[in-house]
Amino acid sequence: MREIGRKNPSANLNAIGIKNVKTAFWNLESAELTSHAIKQKEGIIADSGALAINTGEFTGRSPKDRFIVKDEKTSETVDWGDVNMPFDTKKFDQLYDKITNYFEEKEVYVRDAYACADDNYRLNLRLVAEKPWSAMFANNMFLRPTKDELEKINPEWTILCAPGFMANPKVDGTRQHNFAVINFTRKAIIIGGTGYTGEIKKGIFSVLNYVLPMERNVLSMHCSANEGKNGDVAIFFGLSGTGKTTLSADANRGLIGDDEHGWSDEGVFNFEGGCYAKCIDLSEKKEPQIYRAIKEGAILENIVFKEGTNIPDFLKDDITQNTRVSYPIHHIENALVPSKGGTPKNIFFLTCDAFGVLPPISKLNAGQAMYHFISGYTAKVAGTEAGINEPVTAFSACFGSPFLPLHPTYYAEMLGKKMKKHEVNVWLVNTGWTGGPYGTGNRMKLSYTRAMVTAALEGQLNNVSYTKHPIFGLEMPTSCPNVPDDILNPKKTWESSEAYDNKADELAKEFIKNFAKFAPKASPVIMEAAPKTTQKI
Repeated sequence: MREIGRKNPSANLNAIGIKNVKTAFWNLESAELTSHAIKQKEGIIADSGALAINTGEFTGRSPKDRFIVKDEKTSETVDWGDVNMPFDTKKFDQLYDKITNYFEEKEVYVRDAYACADDNYRLNLRLVAEKPWSAMFANNMFLRPTKDELEKINPEWTILCAPGFMANPKVDGTRQHNFAVINFTRKAIIIGGTGYTGEIKKGIFSVLNYVLPMERNVLSMHCSANEGKNGDVAIFFGLSGTGKTTLSADANRGLIGDDEHGWSDEGVFNFEGGCYAKCIDLSEKKEPQIYRAIKEGAILENIVFKEGTNIPDFLKDDITQNTRVSYPIHHIENALVPSKGGTPKNIFFLTCDAFGVLPPISKLNAGQAMYHFISGYTAKVAGTEAGINEPVTAFSACFGSPFLPLHPTYYAEMLGKKMKKHEVNVWLVNTGWTGGPYGTGNRMKLSYTRAMVTAALEGQLNNVSYTKHPIFGLEMPTSCPNVPDDILNPKKTWESSEAYDNKADELAKEFIKNFAKFAPKASPVIMEAAPKTTQKI
């Protein structure tokens, strides 16, 4: 076996069951990994210098093929169900051994890295991958040890990533040939049959969503975070299309991170060392920071080029709408190093309410914050997915349901306690429709949303008067700098008050239906924050 690259002298693959590989490439630089991908005809250099790859059959995560090993450690702690599906210990061991055997006589790429920018919670990991761009993705997305650290790093978790290995469902216990399985006892993740790099990132996120809350009293969060010049930290939660990346990318504030964070007694810290942004409809005008981050060292996934060129056409979704780019966080000019800050002063829950019901900004008490955190609401509009012709509600617990090993109320109770302890303001911001639902009303102007967020951050909403929403109970400011007063109460923007009340009642009903599955474990304080509807459920 040949070994090339930089590694800890005491490190070896035999310790994790991998033997007789042809060549092990250890911790190669991005330029070297790019060269390998090009040489193997697995990528193209875009005009910006970024490596463009195609992830193959899968261009997104496969939630139905993601499992957690059910054993003595997890049987009573994991929230088993459609999100967290159990996997047999013996079947895991069998699959693990099959992948290590699959690596024999092959070239493999090893990446030593870590998660969590706060050294008190650092999680060292080692990825062994079949593809050079998988290792490059890990180098972009996880935190990068220094050269001195590489010489003594001791990985706690192992990730095996083999896109070319296909499982046999009848023998291996998987649903189909692809899989991603987490074993908390062995501290290992195995990924096979899929080249989609997001499985690597979200595998470790799922691990941290179990380990940090359960064992370290740290709230793990699917959110972005930034910091003002005076050290004030803000957190932004929101599902796709709500404006999370746009609103947190503020030239006047330092970026802590755009996707995954922990909140400890000391403050907020990024789990990652990079960003994984959507590229569909990307332009320098819309998202200047992301656009400019696409350069040498970045990886473009599943994009197409303008005909006869190596210039990406971000408007096209010939391969998928889920076109992506990964890049190290230092590609963003105002990224903070290290990626951590103090205790947040403001938290924003972003929703794109296509029904035009929710206020453009409202203040939440602790019970409402926990209720809306668990709900994780937004709406999908026509054209976002096949078969959607009119707005539909979308709920994702804690704004990250697919990655939560524990019951959502566990995370919500932690949020409520921290909110009270640190006197944090929590705001619900509707970046969706006003003056009526999608098709009738208009999308909230981004300039107004930015003005409302800025006012909240600068404390300009602390001393204004508020009115209460009659159905959702939300506190709505009656004035806000640089925002017309008449849009702050959504009912006043509709032509028909009766039509608004009916639509608000309908949305409240959807909230209550969705929350029914969480109610058995939700506290009275959380349940009291539910909207009040006159319709029968």
